[in-house]
Amino acid sequence: MNVLIIEDEKPSARRLQRMLEKQNIVVSQMLHSVSESIEWFHNNPHPDLIFLDIQLSDGLSFEIFDEVAIKSPIIFTTAFDEYALQAFKLNSIDYLLKPIDEEELQAAVKKYLTFKPQANNLQLNFDDIKKLLTNPVEREYKKRFTTKIGQHIKMISVDDVECFYSENKGTYAHTTDGRDYLLDTTLEQLEEELEPKTFFRISRKFYININAIKDIISYTNSRLQLKLNNYKEQDVIVARERVKDFKLWLE
Repeated sequence: MNVLIIEDEKPSARRLQRMLEKQNIVVSQMLHSVSESIEWFHNNPHPDLIFLDIQLSDGLSFEIFDEVAIKSPIIFTTAFDEYALQAFKLNSIDYLLKPIDEEELQAAVKKYLTFKPQANNLQLNFDDIKKLLTNPVEREYKKRFTTKIGQHIKMISVDDVECFYSENKGTYAHTTDGRDYLLDTTLEQLEEELEPKTFFRISRKFYININAIKDIISYTNSRLQLKLNNYKEQDVIVARERVKDFKLWLE
């Protein structure tokens, strides 16, 4: 199966890719904007299936299909509220609310495989969907975490977190006052919960707050080393495969 993901939040796109790979589905391409998608469709054969985010960084994704005659069935991925979902049902194979649940993803793919002949002949009416998206819902990101300290529950504001890191199968938040707190979450879950303009996952081990970066230094093997305001326990390294995206994120 030839699958395309159109999603402007790169951590969300990578997470969806990993979830599909668990189902032995290979993602052939990931696109992140309306303009990039239009150019890609003009120069490439259309895929078997598209996972389509509604709101991209440079506009609604439906603008792609004002320029390109869509030939592929679509599974929407959306953070929009319930009021819009009826149109998604009528004009697509399925829809998935963010953050995407693995079981719901499996069910959507199964639905596509079951109804594949009809899916390939699906007539999409994007005007119906546009009418229901006149009041787009702002994406809500996590504002605080809680952790247990003895018999007490402590609240930690995300604004006070310099970085999240994994160690010995645990996930920790390092705060601006130099303390570390064990959280009941994973870095993968954080990719869906944190504001992407403020936080970036630089490696398998670290998730960084842009406001905590004090210095950026060239490092071995085309990587980058970050110096944070307070965190000094271990080297904070941007993985080589994430350096390009990290530089774009900084801009």
